[in-house]
Amino acid sequence: MFAFAQFSDIHLGQDRGDGGARARERAERVLAYLAGLPGELDAVLLTGDIADHGEEAEYTLAAKLFADHGVLPLICPGNHDARGPYRSVLLNGDAADVSPVNQAHQLLGATLLMCDSSVPGKGHGHLDDATLTWLDQALAGAPDDKPAFVCFHHPPLALHGQYVDPIRQFGEERLAEVVGRHGNVAGLLCGHSHTPAVTTFAGLPLVAAPGVVSTLKMPWEGEEGGPIDYELPPAIAFHVYDDEGRLTTHFRVVPE
Repeated sequence: MFAFAQFSDIHLGQDRGDGGARARERAERVLAYLAGLPGELDAVLLTGDIADHGEEAEYTLAAKLFADHGVLPLICPGNHDARGPYRSVLLNGDAADVSPVNQAHQLLGATLLMCDSSVPGKGHGHLDDATLTWLDQALAGAPDDKPAFVCFHHPPLALHGQYVDPIRQFGEERLAEVVGRHGNVAGLLCGHSHTPAVTTFAGLPLVAAPGVVSTLKMPWEGEEGGPIDYELPPAIAFHVYDDEGRLTTHFRVVPE
């Protein structure tokens, strides 16, 4: 069994008249909750939009919060992130390198592939040719008899949220072709939707994590006060891949 947590869209630096204090408090609430769990997790993922403005100070704050709580998530960038400062602060890389930030991790036999679906300066997502080639090679090199999880920020299909669907990941048929070539892919995990969602993509489970900083209302919930709810508490996902090859996801609200 491989059990891991996922959270997404913490948007550190988002200023709603409070200097970013609200976003920080919600991120810290999630990190404290994860750190305080009595049982062990095999991994923690953060699927993008770590910063709200892609500024170095926002990533410096993220690194401090991770260290303070002893939670070091596997990360990938979102559309609010900026590759230079993201790479420099969080990965100790070259700030001048603005190529896609893709990372492969092997944990207890599982392969977690953190892909960069961001398009610099744009809201929508796309996996460029270099990223898809990297993904194809990483999956080919991963164990056939162990699970591989493909992770990125933007969902590669419509989730029926009126605010996010126009800026989802496009060119998804290319991703479907790559994952379809590899029988070790156990699921795809993303963020960006600011609402928990479970569906399938290319015949595989696709799970979108809830947003930490806010929750997107669905069309039938109405838009009084706007399409985004800033009052609902943050939430996270717990994923379990069991010995029968089944991926199960549990969602948890994180209380104050």
